[in-house]
Amino acid sequence: MKVLALRKIFDRSSKRRNRGWIGHVVFWLVLLVILIASDFSQVGWPLVLYQKVVDIIFYAVIIYINLLYLIPNFLSHKKFWTYVALLLLAVLVLTPIKIAIQVFLFTDAPSFQHYFIDNQSYFFMSMFLVGSSSTIYGILSDWFIHQSEKMELQTQTMQSELKFLRSQINPHFLFNTLNNLYALTLKKSDDAPEIVLKLSEMMRYMLYECNERRVPLQKEVAYMKNYLDLERLRQHESIDIHFNLTGEVSDQTIAPLLLIPFIENSFKHGLSSQINHGWVNIDMHVEGAKLRFTIENSKGPAQPKQVHRKAGGIGLVNVRRRLNLIYNDHYHLKISNEPNAYRVTLDLNL
Repeated sequence: MKVLALRKIFDRSSKRRNRGWIGHVVFWLVLLVILIASDFSQVGWPLVLYQKVVDIIFYAVIIYINLLYLIPNFLSHKKFWTYVALLLLAVLVLTPIKIAIQVFLFTDAPSFQHYFIDNQSYFFMSMFLVGSSSTIYGILSDWFIHQSEKMELQTQTMQSELKFLRSQINPHFLFNTLNNLYALTLKKSDDAPEIVLKLSEMMRYMLYECNERRVPLQKEVAYMKNYLDLERLRQHESIDIHFNLTGEVSDQTIAPLLLIPFIENSFKHGLSSQINHGWVNIDMHVEGAKLRFTIENSKGPAQPKQVHRKAGGIGLVNVRRRLNLIYNDHYHLKISNEPNAYRVTLDLNL
């Protein structure tokens, strides 16, 4: 996946470079117009045009030598003094050539010829400053491109990782639900058809509606209710299961299958050691874009260490990872593991 992401980034970079050359041509043309408009000499406009075109050509030469050769081959490799020496050498070579061309163009204006010859140091400094300013542009441009490509790669990596995490979650729930159905069929329970119907609704949701990064909160709540209904069918009658939803659920969206691992974890590990007197309480409060999800379950006095390791396995590890990837700093997760109860509180900015 990272190779494909890098290939896309390189393709986009190539398109950006093509657009960049057009921008450079427009920049030099605009600069030429500005230089001509700001010239107040008394010579005719053809000579002014020739002079400014020569200025633009030599400015462009020193800039592109700097951007395309000196910076990539020396400054980028931390050869600072070699880079400075070569930039000075390029200016020393180009400045006399530029002055000679200007003198040749002004053969009919001796005063201007003397001006170019007498101010060689000024033209040298102007060329050097133009070349140096392009160094700042090159460094900033490379930094922004690097940051943009880094963000694109991070986005591609995050999307592929989210797909991988969801692919782990779906078989996990399917496996547990099929175990429930298997237990009921062994008992030849009349509840088996109902659990098949609930399972069908859950499978439809997982297969066809969970492929987006966000799903309607209403559908996620319906999926949770189906899951709880399956657990009520499977669990002993003395197990108390309460789900309390407050607030208004309307057009909010949420990452798919984000809350289910907490519920599944409560049933799989919280009730296993005291199945005859267990309980699970779920409170979900929605207020605008704010969601608070609290789930608390009973817990036996002692649980095997192996079960504890599984409790934090594929379900909770994945949900923590998905929270970090999708919601970043917009959530707060608190887990309390007390002697007789296990509580999870999730505050989420939808």
